[in-house]
This record gives sequence, structure tokens and C-alpha cells, in this order.
Amino acid sequence: MGKNIYGYVRCSSMDQNEDRQMIALREVFVPEKNIFMDKQSGKDFERPNYKKLVKSLKAGDILYILSIDRLGRNYEEIQKQWRVLTKEIGIDICVLDMPLLDTRNGKDLMGTFIADLVLQILSFVAQNERENIKKRQAEGIAAAKAKGVRFGRPEKKVPDDFGELVKAWEQKKLPLSEVLKQCSMSEATFYRRLRKYRIFCNSKKG
Repeated sequence: MGKNIYGYVRCSSMDQNEDRQMIALREVFVPEKNIFMDKQSGKDFERPNYKKLVKSLKAGDILYILSIDRLGRNYEEIQKQWRVLTKEIGIDICVLDMPLLDTRNGKDLMGTFIADLVLQILSFVAQNERENIKKRQAEGIAAAKAKGVRFGRPEKKVPDDFGELVKAWEQKKLPLSEVLKQCSMSEATFYRRLRKYRIFCNSKKG
């Protein structure tokens, strides 16, 4: 039985374009039906099409990826998956933008050592970049909050007659369901805004 050629493409979000990866795989004649793609974060390998790919692989097959970070961004997980694919399943992997990471070459001890060393370095770089991105995002959010930028959905605006509705509800002239309907609020939101309203009223009395 002949070996099959596969390709794997991963985009980190639904908006990222996969064209560059697809073009690279077509240039090495990976059949379209054998290209598996996930539009998902590379933090782990819980990706539906990656799992389908692994189930399809047989010993002797070849897997092409454009770069090591398309496989994943978690240092330990990349190492683990590399071992599963090359040792347990017995396929070859070719990382197109890093010729040293082509397990078809250098099957001797020195070749294997060099490939493993390069893999460790690139895996570390991929994870380090991911952590730097997260750090920059956190710093950006903190800076924005310091400037007063608010995140999340805007707070539900209370109607102009909120106080009157609250008074009617407290005097049992209106049921809560009717108050919620007129305020267009959920019960949880109503009670949250009610607490703020009462604090505001008490502060004015003081």
C-alpha cells in the first residue's frame, strides 16, 4: 500500500486568511481532499479536523505544514504530538519554511538529533511568542482601563420613570413582572440597578 500525502492548515481565528498556507501545500502537490483545516487557537490540540487527520494517518504517510506554529503554539504539546506522529504512528513530517524539520532527511542519529534540537527551539519560540502576545494584550487592556475605557456590553439604561416604577412596585401597585417589562430588564439587572438607585437616593439625602 502506497504512502499518502497530507497537509494541515490552522488559522488562529475565523478572520485570519488561510490562502498562504493552502498555496504552499498545493505547491508540493498535497491533494485537496487530504488537506485538513482548523480555524482555531493553537493553544492545544483539541481541534476537530486535526483529530480527523490523525485518525487518517498511517505509517509511511507524509504530513506537510507550512510552519511549526501552524501545528500549535504550546511547547510541550507540540513536542508530544511530534512524538505521536513520527514515533507512534510512524509518519514523516515536513515543515515547509524550515528544511531542517523534514524527517525524511537525516534518518541517522545525527540527523535525528539536529531535527529534535531545531524542533525544541522552534517550539519554544512559538510558545514564547504566544505568551508575549497575551502579555501585550493584558498590558493594552490595563492601559485602556486606566484611561477610562470600558469593556463588555454597555450597561442597560434605566427608563426616566424608573423611580416611579420602583415606588409603585414597593407599594404593591405593580407586580415585578410588569416593572421588568416596562424597564426591558431581566430580574438580575433590575435588582442590580435598584441597588445603585437606592445608593444614589441615600447619598442625595445625606
